[in-house]
Amino acid sequence: MFERVLIANRGEIACRVIRTCRRLGIRTIAVYSEADADAQHVRLADEAWPIGGPRPADSYLRGETILEVARRSGAQAIHPGYGFLSENTAFARACTEAGIAFIGPRPASIDAMGSKAAAKALMEKHAVPLVPGYHGDNQDADFLAGQARSTGFPLMIKAAAGGGGKGMRIVRAEREFADALASAQREAANAFGDTRVILERYVEHPRHIEFQVFGDTHGNVIHLNERECSAQRRYQKVLEETPSPFLTPARRAAMGAAAVAAARAVDYVGAGTVEFIVGQDGEFFFMEMNTRLQVEHPVTEETLGLDLVEWQLRVAAGEALPLRQEDVHAQGHAIEVRLYAEDPEQNFLPGSGKLLRLRLPETSRHVRLDGGVIEGDTVTIFYDPMIAKLIVHDRDRAQALQRLREALMACEIAGPKSNIAFLERLVRHPVVVEGRIDTGYLDRHLDEFLAGDAAPAPQLLFAAAVAALLHDERTVVAQAAHGVDPHSPWARADAWRIGHAGKRIVALSLREQRYEVEAHGHDGDYQLCHGDASCHVQGARHDGAALSARFDGQSLRLPLHADAQRVLLHDSDGRRHSFARAAAFAWEARQGAGGNQVLAPMPGRIVLVKARPGDQVEEGQELLVMEAMKMELALKAPRAGTIDSIGATQGDFVEADAVLVRFAT
Repeated sequence: MFERVLIANRGEIACRVIRTCRRLGIRTIAVYSEADADAQHVRLADEAWPIGGPRPADSYLRGETILEVARRSGAQAIHPGYGFLSENTAFARACTEAGIAFIGPRPASIDAMGSKAAAKALMEKHAVPLVPGYHGDNQDADFLAGQARSTGFPLMIKAAAGGGGKGMRIVRAEREFADALASAQREAANAFGDTRVILERYVEHPRHIEFQVFGDTHGNVIHLNERECSAQRRYQKVLEETPSPFLTPARRAAMGAAAVAAARAVDYVGAGTVEFIVGQDGEFFFMEMNTRLQVEHPVTEETLGLDLVEWQLRVAAGEALPLRQEDVHAQGHAIEVRLYAEDPEQNFLPGSGKLLRLRLPETSRHVRLDGGVIEGDTVTIFYDPMIAKLIVHDRDRAQALQRLREALMACEIAGPKSNIAFLERLVRHPVVVEGRIDTGYLDRHLDEFLAGDAAPAPQLLFAAAVAALLHDERTVVAQAAHGVDPHSPWARADAWRIGHAGKRIVALSLREQRYEVEAHGHDGDYQLCHGDASCHVQGARHDGAALSARFDGQSLRLPLHADAQRVLLHDSDGRRHSFARAAAFAWEARQGAGGNQVLAPMPGRIVLVKARPGDQVEEGQELLVMEAMKMELALKAPRAGTIDSIGATQGDFVEADAVLVRFAT
């Protein structure tokens, strides 16, 4: 076994590899960019070396620099994690040539599967089922248009060197093909430095099911069962689970055999994933093979009781696989979701900023957390905004879903916006509960998973107000313990007034809407009023985790957290509502940009300018395309009108809220 391993990655996966290495007594060497000098993977590793600037191209993608660190630090092996250099053939080959073990497959295997087109050609030779389409070398736009007509619509354009949903477009009509092709090629060039694409027949309402495969240098190849990844938004996985609720034993066996055949076709060594697209009739087709460890590998570990990173280390050190295919036996059901700094209500716009509060559930034999940040850390603009992976495991799917609901309720993130409320709706939705979701469902029905602009029910508003009142009263008691006279009327938090019963205004905001509740009373007994709604609250108590009270005689208990800035509660259906505390008598309405400007929603790079000063444009017309957080954002006209000026050119790096377009007034 290795004594010193360098981890050529960052964040959650780097921390994950460090944990296993520490358990095995292996010394870990981290690398870090300027943006990651104080990151958790740097703090957890035994030693860490700087490798360049904050942009990936200036640090985590600098293979030669990382190899130099490996030489100087005495690393015997390099674990690439996922993303960055994990599927880079040249880097894997350079490691081998330098006498440093690459903890992954052989360079030839990565090369064979690194191109979707080449992989499909290889799979075709080994009788692995393929989706009809084109995966050849001719990339002339007119030729591809002809192949698209032959394949038929709808079809999928995919970046040949791609992954992670980058460079993928669905085309439903021939007239849309040219623009979709140009967009996919541009995104592929930015993400992978390769504009080649393949074309596939688009399977309507498919499921995405992948098989974990493992090979060793002794000729053994097995699969470790499947993971269902059909809950996706824009080709990005949102929820992963095993076993799949869709597969029968016969279908699982057939797909597992195909996955092993695919791995054997490239003489595979190490951890890999063979991904299939599955029709509603159960017919399955090879989609791609990821020659690395997947983000969602923990669900496989939880059901099999294995450590796949340990397997990677042992296989890379020359050991044989510890299990045969007939020894692989799963127990229970596991589900994973990813907590992201992003705003689902704003088209999942990635977020950045300091994590002012990060509360996550307690880990147990049923709940696992794989994260790369802690409270006080900053989610930067330069990398994927994932905060943590939440994994649950229980005896069956229904119990695992319930574990996941409870774990999500215990999560709270303040600072950048997060997708927690979206995930809570997802895991309660019938299409997930019943195991019916397909890869396009979220994109077709996204409004079913978003909070929208609906006002909160009066009872929820009153519950939030009660929590705020109780918090403020406890604060006064705490102040009394530090010298403030508790008998002074000025120290009381009950709105006492000379000659009459005073009232307090509790001001709360939810999704940028302000709500005011008039409150009379104190110490858990209140008369509340908001507009035409009123409520008599009795016996209110907050134990730190939940609010219990009688609302007009009806006793309720609601999971709830309150402090001076926020009230977070869950309604009886488990839906999350996060109210911000506001000043009772000082409200300043948010001033937006109005209809005369287009602002940069976040820092990023302008990749395309599609308008010029003087142009007449329509509302919703695409004006610019910017790249941020590894994704393309289309910036559109807020209204019809004439463009006065454009504030950026192609290739410019712009800050958040920079004025990119001005309209003539």
